[in-house]
Amino acid sequence: MSDNYQTFNLGSFALASGATLPDAKLAYKTYGALNSRGDNVVLLPTFYTGSHIRNEGFFGPGRAIDPARHYIVSVNMFGNGISSSPSNTPAPCDGANFPDICLYDNVAAQYRLVTEVLGVDQIALVTGWSMAGCQSFQWGAQYPDFVKAILPFCGSAKTSEHNIVFLEGVKAALTADAVYDNGNYQTPPVKGLKAFGRVYAGWAFSQTFFREQMYRLKGFSSAEELLQDWEADHLEWDANDLLCKLKTWQAGDISAQPAYAGDFIAALNAIKAKTIVIVCDNDLYFRPEDNQIEIAHIPNGELRIYESPWGHCVASPGNDPEFERYLDQAIRELLD
Repeated sequence: MSDNYQTFNLGSFALASGATLPDAKLAYKTYGALNSRGDNVVLLPTFYTGSHIRNEGFFGPGRAIDPARHYIVSVNMFGNGISSSPSNTPAPCDGANFPDICLYDNVAAQYRLVTEVLGVDQIALVTGWSMAGCQSFQWGAQYPDFVKAILPFCGSAKTSEHNIVFLEGVKAALTADAVYDNGNYQTPPVKGLKAFGRVYAGWAFSQTFFREQMYRLKGFSSAEELLQDWEADHLEWDANDLLCKLKTWQAGDISAQPAYAGDFIAALNAIKAKTIVIVCDNDLYFRPEDNQIEIAHIPNGELRIYESPWGHCVASPGNDPEFERYLDQAIRELLD
């Protein structure tokens, strides 16, 4: 599968904040074909450091989501460096001047893509990991009559206060680099990016993962080697892009839209889609307790807790084959 993708030009895109993103662009890739009934659409938003390429780890021949049977739409979220982002937007909205983006904005743009460009009348399933799971919840509340099923995994309908505090920690590590210069850096803030990755690694896996030295399963001989890998990975990211998506994540709340005016329970109650939420018992920031509160108010919802020391990264493609089977089983139930 290649890196090629298509771009939907949204034009001047009005944001929930009241600001406008000029010449907004949404990058996406499709797989498979729309069937004659138009009922085989599966939408995959991207996760925090994800892309349409990384999403390819969630589907394939013989999987629950299969291009031979489904029309798969993989959409890059704003701020990920492929769709409109601080790093690729011209002045006056470049870099630190890029406007705040919320999940409502992402899903509104995705809705325009599937209806105006792809000719879709109904989505069979919206699913995704982490921030893509948050967008799955958002779809269910924002367009309740358009989505038949959602399956958020390792995500939430509203970012918890503890999750917000965790993100403040990694943000502080990045922005403390003097080179960062309030987002006006001329060269990458290398120390800050390394610190961001190093702090994040402690949250991505569970305590048991490190106690049992499970990083050896990924080819690392020590925790330090794992940390160095996380440093290197984050050096590939633009700092303003990371912080743009981080702010989107922190503001996550499906009720932060005109239809619900902040009434979180009303927003959950409005989700008509058949819903299965999967969470890992050892996820350190998307906690099962938060999902239990949410699922109690979704009319056709079910929570499934997967037990694994992999923590949040249990869902990262390739880490835990048993989780892949567990996820696919739930997807099959929703699609079949």
